[in-house]
Amino acid sequence: KKKKKTKKRNMPTRTHKNRKKRGHVSAGHGRIGKHRSHPGGRGNAGGQHHHRIMMDKYHPGYFGKVGMRQFHVLKNRKYCDTANVDKLFNIAGEGVYEAAKSAPSGKAPVIDLIEKGIFKLLGNGQINVPVIVKAKFFSKLAEKKIVAAGGACILSA
Repeated sequence: KKKKKTKKRNMPTRTHKNRKKRGHVSAGHGRIGKHRSHPGGRGNAGGQHHHRIMMDKYHPGYFGKVGMRQFHVLKNRKYCDTANVDKLFNIAGEGVYEAAKSAPSGKAPVIDLIEKGIFKLLGNGQINVPVIVKAKFFSKLAEKKIVAAGGACILSA
C-alpha cells in the first residue's frame, strides 16, 4: 500500500497579520528594545534567576526536594488489592457456589484469591457455605465468618 501524501495547505499571504505592518520599520516590536531571538533564554531558563518572580508566584514548590530517599525501591511491595466476603463467589467464577453447596462434608472447593490478583480478604457480607480460601492476608472478621461457615483460611505468600 502506498501512503497518500497529504498536501500542506499554506495560508495565503494576504491573510497574514504581518501584511498590516509592511512599511512600518520595526513591525510593532519597538525601535529601542529590538526584537531579538531569545532575550530571556529558551524554555524554563532563569527559573531561579531572572524569572524567579514568575516561578514563585505561579509555580510554588517547583524547585527542591521533598521526603526521604529510598535506595532500592521495589514498586509492587505495597500493592495489596482487597475484596470482601460477599464478593467471594463473584471472583471465584461460575459454578463454585453450587459446588460448595452440594459438596460433601470435608470436600469444600478451593478459591485461590492470589491467582485472581487479590491479596487480602475483608469481612463485609455473609457466607453460608464452606469454602477453602487462599490469600496473603485475612481480616479477623473475614476469617471468623469463613470458619463459622465450615470453611478454612489458608495463608500463602
